[in-house]
Amino acid sequence: MLNLIGLTITFFLAAVLLGKRSKTNADYVLTVWLLVIGVHLGLYYSVVSGRYLRFPFLLGVEIPLPLAYGPLLYLYTIELTRPARLTWRRLIHFLPVALAYLFVMPFYRLPTDRKIWVYQHQGEGFQDQQLILLITIILSGTTYALASWIELRRHRKRIDYQFSNTEKINLAWLRYLIAGISVIWLTIFLDSEAYIFGAVVVFVFFMGYFGIRQTGIFTDQPRLAFEWDRAPHAMAHVPAPAPAKQESGGEMIVADEVIEQNATTAGKYAKSGLSEELGRAIHQNLENLMERERLFTDPELTLAELSEKLGTNANHLSQVINTIEEKSFYDYINALRIAEFIRIAALPENQKYTLLHLALECGFNSKTSFNRNFKKHTGLSPSEFLTQRHINLE
Repeated sequence: MLNLIGLTITFFLAAVLLGKRSKTNADYVLTVWLLVIGVHLGLYYSVVSGRYLRFPFLLGVEIPLPLAYGPLLYLYTIELTRPARLTWRRLIHFLPVALAYLFVMPFYRLPTDRKIWVYQHQGEGFQDQQLILLITIILSGTTYALASWIELRRHRKRIDYQFSNTEKINLAWLRYLIAGISVIWLTIFLDSEAYIFGAVVVFVFFMGYFGIRQTGIFTDQPRLAFEWDRAPHAMAHVPAPAPAKQESGGEMIVADEVIEQNATTAGKYAKSGLSEELGRAIHQNLENLMERERLFTDPELTLAELSEKLGTNANHLSQVINTIEEKSFYDYINALRIAEFIRIAALPENQKYTLLHLALECGFNSKTSFNRNFKKHTGLSPSEFLTQRHINLE
């Protein structure tokens, strides 16, 4: 019964995705992934229920399908973190699936009654092939899960250099998928199809639950437009940043080439064309602007918008913040927000407000984000800090 419920939910989610009006490449990859899972669950259900006797020609079709899970996870990750036009070259990731079908060809050539006998006797006569496929599936799943995790970590570093608020662009949904698929690979070591497919069904429930909670995965959502090339470019030879894109899940995706990835590597700015004198001038203008207009209180402030206000190049501004402040854009803006909170929380006229109210006034968009950044910058939780300062908020 559990398998049948999982099968129904899988095809339902695939149908919902296909019904979206504005589908992205990531949506198409996720749809294919759900369809593969659905076919896999359907074929497994036919075996455990005995219905395969009506369709014995389908026996063995499900064997190589687990090799497609890893590549689909990785391609989905790529399409969310650095989307590009889908090309036929990406099909090379599915070459092991095709080779696996060729590897199982001796079984497919067996007479129907012999195929049924092999299934009824736990693959007798094909134990070596089963072991090789099992090892291949484990290696493939582990490799692609790790590659997806690395790609997600890189994405996290990239967005810190462009956005002051990453709550909607941290791809938490994708972290859940990677964790879920990793659990499935672990169940393979239990050597029990009941446990493995039970984990797949739970994974489908998991996808449905978090996918519905994550705005934009299974629903249509308006696209947000961030114009990265609006800022005046004083240095014409420095390329303007490429546009950001809105992808599945309502989460902003940033092109790789736009974003600095390591603020402590001096060599990366060797060819930027920014002199030390100009860098100091930009930094001084930045400090004056922040003190005068308190732009950090805008929860959606981005590097591109700030560079436009300063009338400078976004890449140069990023370099100034990285090298002089020794912070990413995200950490720089949130440090200003924390300092502002500490200032206004101590004012007697603000004692009537709640901690969250003041945090929102300083530019944070959630209590979670505020608590995390406050602890990161001060080493204390907000409540611990206020207690030490003898500040009592409502």
